[in-house]
Amino acid sequence: MYQLIATDLDGTLLSPDHTVPPHTAQTLRDLQARGLRFAIATGRHYCDVRGIRDVLGIEAYLITSNGARVHDPHNRQIHAENIDPALVRALVQPKFAAGTSLNLYLDETWLIGEPNEDLLRYHQDSGFTYEVADIPSIDGEGVAKILYVSAHAHLLALEARLLAEFDDTLYVTFSALDCLEVMAPTVSKGHALTVVMDELGIAAADCIAFGDNLNDLEMLQTAGHPFLMGNANPRLVAQLPGVPQIGSNTEGGVALHLRTLFGL
Repeated sequence: MYQLIATDLDGTLLSPDHTVPPHTAQTLRDLQARGLRFAIATGRHYCDVRGIRDVLGIEAYLITSNGARVHDPHNRQIHAENIDPALVRALVQPKFAAGTSLNLYLDETWLIGEPNEDLLRYHQDSGFTYEVADIPSIDGEGVAKILYVSAHAHLLALEARLLAEFDDTLYVTFSALDCLEVMAPTVSKGHALTVVMDELGIAAADCIAFGDNLNDLEMLQTAGHPFLMGNANPRLVAQLPGVPQIGSNTEGGVALHLRTLFGL
């Protein structure tokens, strides 16, 4: 039966203002008291998600940077994959980064090319923030994720260029319409979820997963019981035609579905 709940954050577990709804936190605490295990799977930085987990008040594995990092409930890193440094050095140059807000995620640090106050609204619960850096001059070592933030039309064109030029040497995905993310080619939330399931000795058939965007695809394909949010990206819905949709994050859809599923 169900033993593990894996969930995305933005557009899924969090409210539209990117904070934890109290009803959702209480639901997860009630399920933890019943013995359920949790994995938070997100494109966000580990340091940020660690703070969100504290607000939720649960023990949970943290799958961050879309699976480039996995930490256990005691903050022990159990999995890490970085982008090849030579590729990082190429990808942060104006040829690709022009017209975007350029961000890099390392183990403990979030680097940004120029201040972007709009991004800080995503981190109200954790208080995590960026460091401004001369990104084009970095050596490219230790980078878990590159994040380009821009208008969706611009990022669609950038996505096409990256896929055409780098093919299978990168994993390129959207976490939101204005967020294009780049990781090592073997990175995904799905692969990271298998790391967690192996650690816990839990089968995919006993795992529930919730997601709303393209970076959730592999996780939803890996879990035995996947669910799409009512507000899910149409491109994701089209790739998962047999996966049921639940309520939106606006109405706390994950918590409502879990309370029904477990009879809370």
